[in-house]
Amino acid sequence: MDEMRGQQIDGASDRDLARVVLHHGDERAFREIYRRHTPCLLGFVSRLLGGREAEAEDVVQETWIRACDGLERFRWESAFSTWLLGIGLNVALQQMRRDARSGSVRMEEALDPPAPASTHEDRIDLERAVESLPGGYRTVLLLHDVEGMSHSEIAERLGISVGTSKSQLSNARRLLRTVLSASMEIGHV
Repeated sequence: MDEMRGQQIDGASDRDLARVVLHHGDERAFREIYRRHTPCLLGFVSRLLGGREAEAEDVVQETWIRACDGLERFRWESAFSTWLLGIGLNVALQQMRRDARSGSVRMEEALDPPAPASTHEDRIDLERAVESLPGGYRTVLLLHDVEGMSHSEIAERLGISVGTSKSQLSNARRLLRTVLSASMEIGHV
């Protein structure tokens, strides 16, 4: 598909849109592929960063810059969305490391499990519970349970062992149960 006109963009595949962006610099094609994938990418990155929306938006912007720079090298052996989330994961992890080094996020928050927060609300939603997890636990939980990656894929992506991935997932699930149980008890008092 060398040219896309109006309505053809809506039904075009990611591969066709990417080809038009790459070879013709077509802004409409880029806007369409951006529109398709940014909500999922932003949600994923936001959850990784513990709900820090401003940082998540910066990470998404950097992810798209890197994706556009690397589009010519993308081999289409996986879905475009999977490739894009992988880039987003790498950018988010770099941001988390910068935050930890600069002290903008305390190391204790990144490494230690949080104490269940006392709240006066009737219920705590799952998003808030996931956001309360330490960064490593949250990342493994999201990659495994939300994105469907295997422990070996997670280990390779994050540079950790398979055992560490399994342990962090187990700990993340245990903490989620604790936080959610505590919120249910508070709501039923």
